[in-house]
Amino acid sequence: MIEKIVHNGSVLAIIIFDNFKQDGIHFFTQENYSQQLGYMNRPAGYQIPPHVHNPVPREVIWTQEVLFIKSGKIRVDFYDDDRNYLESRILNKGDIILLSGGGHGFEMLENSEIIEVKQGPYCGDKDKTRFEPLSSKHVNLK
Repeated sequence: MIEKIVHNGSVLAIIIFDNFKQDGIHFFTQENYSQQLGYMNRPAGYQIPPHVHNPVPREVIWTQEVLFIKSGKIRVDFYDDDRNYLESRILNKGDIILLSGGGHGFEMLENSEIIEVKQGPYCGDKDKTRFEPLSSKHVNLK
């Protein structure tokens, strides 16, 4: 299953749940996303021709990140660009999420391992603005 978290026509996140399966290749992101996320399901013997990637200048304005939930259970809280809380989702082992807009926060509901992939280089404190987390009593799970 795939779920898009959308607010005012803007995609804040794309969640690929562990049970997603499809033959062939499927990209979840639009071509203009600075972080591309795709899925491949190929049979034994299928070959992807060897290749190199060409240098293509790109300008990255907004950081987009992909999280792979390796173990555990986490709650993801979604916020709009003005830091207003919107809703939350639970992610489990094997789930993947692309965070593409708005704000987000996390609470580990179990001991959890997460692998994060995002564009670099990392710019330290210039990369993000932190704000107060959501109180657990205000969580709106969908």
